Amino acid sequence: MQSLLASAIEFAQSHESSWSREVGQGWGIHQQDPPPWNRLFGPVHGRGPVSGLVSVAGKELARWGEPERADLTFSIAKTYLALLAGLAYDQGLIQDVGEPVGDRVKGIGFDDGANAKVTWQHLLQQTSEWEGSCLGIPEQVDRYRAVQLQRNAVSGKKGDPRPLGEPGSFWEYNDVRINQLSLALMHLFGRPLPEVFGEYLMQPLGASDTWRWVGYDHAWVELRGRRMQAVPGGSHWGGGVSINCPDQMLLARLMLDQGLWQGKQLISQEWIQKMREPCALAPFYGYLLWLNTDGRVFPSVPRASYCAFGAGSSFVWTEPERELIVVVRWLIADYADGFFARVLTALDSM
Repeated sequence: MQSLLASAIEFAQSHESSWSREVGQGWGIHQQDPPPWNRLFGPVHGRGPVSGLVSVAGKELARWGEPERADLTFSIAKTYLALLAGLAYDQGLIQDVGEPVGDRVKGIGFDDGANAKVTWQHLLQQTSEWEGSCLGIPEQVDRYRAVQLQRNAVSGKKGDPRPLGEPGSFWEYNDVRINQLSLALMHLFGRPLPEVFGEYLMQPLGASDTWRWVGYDHAWVELRGRRMQAVPGGSHWGGGVSINCPDQMLLARLMLDQGLWQGKQLISQEWIQKMREPCALAPFYGYLLWLNTDGRVFPSVPRASYCAFGAGSSFVWTEPERELIVVVRWLIADYADGFFARVLTALDSM
């Protein structure tokens, strides 16, 4: 098994991201945006090599690269937003994911027109069709966007004014709308989201103190008499979550164990199950989580597996039947399926 697992890791290391290890030209995804939005609004930092961990039933089988390095994880932060939404749900701040966001959060863009019909579930499944600007960036910038794992057709040019439908009528990966969800959750909690994330998840899990979740330089608001920074659900325009592989493994283990950690229910089992329910419009997607429902995302691995995914590319992939979790970063996304399949082959050879 060890030789096969070593071979799988060598496969990953031989397909390292083309992004420079230092921030510079060709680094990041903001450069794909139409001007003047093709720039950074928050801090970023250089990256490490292909790195990762493999764990089965809580036992670490392998690690490589620089797993202790707190690297930017891009859209894996979206999955962490979904966990925060779960905390809000469990605390009664959200009583029904089908209720309009504007019923509880006023004055930030959910009060009028079609936006007033946008629900928490729409935002969590990326079907909201929310219209407007968040933190100074218009959502039109991300219309007609296509990302690596998505399995529905995109027929227009990124940034063009695609006609919007009713909330819940169209699936589109849109980072501005994700930032709008993050802003709504901050207003719901009345606290900075990194503070909530740390208190209710990272500290109980025994995570390191090296993780950071930061916002854009201008994203400061006054809320309940306190100045706080709104944070994005990724690093599209900078900022976002920097975190090491062991901390990501802890969060993935929490999800695998249905929100239970050392005898304490940190997030309800009900919420974790909701995160893994396929979106009707996009069965490859749950609550800010990529699913393998039809086997089209990762054809070589079990249909019940799921993953958090970020540009670069970074993956936290879970195969529940084997209690297998793989954290890997800076692997070219086209080779993720082959890498996961090799890990499975190694594991099943035991």
